Amino acid sequence: MSSKNTFHIAPVREKLVSVNSIFEFSQLSVPRNPARDLQIVLPEEMPVKKKGLSFKEGQARLLHDLANIELQAMELCLRTYFEFPEAPGEFKEQLRDIAFGEAKHLGLALDAMESLGFQWGDWPASLSLWNAVSIEDTLLDRILIVHRYLEGSGLDAGDTLLKKLSGVLEGPAHKVIRIIVEEELGHVQFGSRWYTEICKIEKIDPQEDFSKRLNGLKYKIPKRIENVNR
Repeated sequence: MSSKNTFHIAPVREKLVSVNSIFEFSQLSVPRNPARDLQIVLPEEMPVKKKGLSFKEGQARLLHDLANIELQAMELCLRTYFEFPEAPGEFKEQLRDIAFGEAKHLGLALDAMESLGFQWGDWPASLSLWNAVSIEDTLLDRILIVHRYLEGSGLDAGDTLLKKLSGVLEGPAHKVIRIIVEEELGHVQFGSRWYTEICKIEKIDPQEDFSKRLNGLKYKIPKRIENVNR
């Protein structure tokens, strides 16, 4: 990898501002695990005690978790962009826009967290979203995992968080989550559209393929209770 192209090892603020320049590179080496400027990266299964959302620290920790999610979402867009050079041009153009959207959400979460007096790295983070994909994925696998399953789960989680925050004094977390929930809907629609489009290109019935493919991938994606809508 070029020494200039360091999205996976730079401090989080540098990652945020380097998104645009990364797309100027024709190739990108994807690390097995993207490094984090954090003292601890948690195993996915490790439970973590958190303060309630009525506390500033609880809201800041929530924003830290959101920042971590948006960072991984941004990096996954970059990863898909470079791992599937054969993808349709329109798909890649829209994927770039989504990467910029995830970068915007990352910045909002970081700014809101800092306004509460906390910093990135004050808590550990996980790589559960990053680890849900692999180099063995097909483009359809990746679209289903990231843009249908993970984005859809995030959208549902955002609605749940807004309900939990409804009884808490209005603060920075409310505004950020509202923006993310509103804009992530377009990301899920992107996944739905392109899942269908790529199925058509590959002459696959999307209705038959969705459940079969999701069942085959469930061993490596984060579990959720709600049903997954096509």
